[in-house]
Amino acid sequence: MTMDEPRRQRVLDALSHRQPDRIPLDLGATSVTGIHASVVAKLRRHYGLEQRPVKIHEPMQMLGLVEDDLAEALGVDVEGMPRRKAHFGFTFDNWKPWDFNGQEVLVPGNFNVTRDAGGDTLMYPQGDLTAAPSGRMPSGGYFFDAIVRQNHFDPDNLNPEDNLEEFQALSDVDIASIAESVKHARAKGKAVIASFGGTGFGDIAAVPAVGLKDPRGIRDITEWYVSIRARRPYIHAIFEKQCEVAIGNLRRIYAAVGNDVDVVYLCGTDFGTQTSAFCSVATFRELWLPYYKSLCGWIHSNTSWKCFKHSCGSVERFFESFLEAGFDIINPVQCSAVGMEPETLKAHYGDRLVFWGGGVDTQQTLPFGTPSEVREQVLRRCEVFAPGGGFVFNTVHNIQAGTPVENIVAMLGAIKEFDHA
Repeated sequence: MTMDEPRRQRVLDALSHRQPDRIPLDLGATSVTGIHASVVAKLRRHYGLEQRPVKIHEPMQMLGLVEDDLAEALGVDVEGMPRRKAHFGFTFDNWKPWDFNGQEVLVPGNFNVTRDAGGDTLMYPQGDLTAAPSGRMPSGGYFFDAIVRQNHFDPDNLNPEDNLEEFQALSDVDIASIAESVKHARAKGKAVIASFGGTGFGDIAAVPAVGLKDPRGIRDITEWYVSIRARRPYIHAIFEKQCEVAIGNLRRIYAAVGNDVDVVYLCGTDFGTQTSAFCSVATFRELWLPYYKSLCGWIHSNTSWKCFKHSCGSVERFFESFLEAGFDIINPVQCSAVGMEPETLKAHYGDRLVFWGGGVDTQQTLPFGTPSEVREQVLRRCEVFAPGGGFVFNTVHNIQAGTPVENIVAMLGAIKEFDHA
């Protein structure tokens, strides 16, 4: 650590539950703390930056890359690690223009789509137009939904290997790409958060396997949830092998990047709904806890990385189990969900969990409130979460299309107001 890295130090202080010089800010570093491409373009115009097409760094949600000039204008303290491949299985290279609802954006060369008779946009795995489409964006929509392709389901002859096709040892090319991405991110003097993939046990966004041309195994979301109850040995077999492969990959990644990574985003599996949960705590502890403990245990025993867990909804009931698993950070801190009151979360877990998010609601306040209402909510959340560190400001999940720029500006102004009060 050098003295010319105040932004990284700010984040590290917060992660260590020390009071930083000001609240650290993440906008755009991950697929769950990002900004929709349409809003990125509007922010670039607001700040008078060069007008150029926004790069799509996460095609499923159509998130826009927050480039260095915009990150500087926003005051961002966290740098994400670009991934070599998108969820749809194509590499991020050979960029080309694409008309996205009248906005020109840049997409990877194998971002290949067609339009159906109803005007919906269809995406293809690995860009292969001869395969069945794996994603659909409704006409006039803002992101892609997965298309379920349950083509080989035989409940009497299930093979866990079929649900492991996407979880394989990384190639030397993959490792070299990760090392180069981390080196590039680290050079910017910010805290580095990385997502290496392969560590999301039962992430429902990944179950349909949109990057595979002809996925086998259980790929229907309903059938997967049924299996959590009815086919637990099968789920255990998948998770056990996935965990083994993941730790092997992490060992090789660490040998290539060392502690230039500060935070690793491990898992986006959601356990909460707006009012309840997708499973009981007992089910979580049986099915997920052993594998999370192995993963986080290896990381904490061999690296200085902090472990980042994303789970939307009403998930306070799982916090003690998350802590036992070894997670250091919880995101997105959905304060509007039942049992997720900021004061309670900070009082009970503030010295043990880092809240990465929770800064402002993205379902109602940020997109539909007034700038004054945004300011008031941000100030209240900062008053609760900021004392003693343990807080990285981010919105509750990604900033969605249609969010007024004046509300985002009000959000950023409120953070500065709090820091200078």
